[in-house]
Amino acid sequence: MSGFKNFILKGDLVDLAVAFIVGTSFAAVVKTFTDVLLAYIGKLGGAQEIGAMVIADVDVAPFINAVIAFVILAAVLYFFVVTPYTKAKERFFPIDAGGPTEIELLTDIRNALATRD
Repeated sequence: MSGFKNFILKGDLVDLAVAFIVGTSFAAVVKTFTDVLLAYIGKLGGAQEIGAMVIADVDVAPFINAVIAFVILAAVLYFFVVTPYTKAKERFFPIDAGGPTEIELLTDIRNALATRD
């Protein structure tokens, strides 16, 4: 079981390949969810879809769709991937704060160099 935890929570080339494959599939799910959500938003606004928005003779619908899709994707990734991953990593691989600080290490190096002369 610890080998599986190490595989999930530590990065290397295989993890990156798996993440790419899962991310591609996940993007399709989020895109479908976004399309459904945009259809509901359009119906609430009285249109068949948001894609019919024109401001000053400029079709702004693709930009609005892209912004909404980006916000949805970012929220889903943050709340369902980043947050659980961070919590799992902190739980299974806590940061060891028992060692010397950077300032202490730099002070030791400085003192060692000063006594070397």
